[in-house]
Amino acid sequence: MACFRYLVSGTVQGVGFRSYVWREAQALGLRGFVRNRSDGKVEVEACGTGSQLQRLATALARGPRESRVTSVEKCDIPDPGGPAVFAIRRDVD
Repeated sequence: MACFRYLVSGTVQGVGFRSYVWREAQALGLRGFVRNRSDGKVEVEACGTGSQLQRLATALARGPRESRVTSVEKCDIPDPGGPAVFAIRRDVD
């Protein structure tokens, strides 16, 4: 199992991006979270298999219809553990 943090830039807040990511992650069986950041980016932490995470990365780059994704940064993170769910978290201040 691998875990990544993605920072998605562009028009990604106020356009249903978090709900979109939640639906995609749920369908893929990932665990982790999505939340808005105060710098206008959306942060996603996700754990799963390589193919699950590749499919998520493709979905993040595409985004929902109302969004406009300009970049997706990805970095490895240690497995944070926790429940096998994917959640929408409160915005970061």
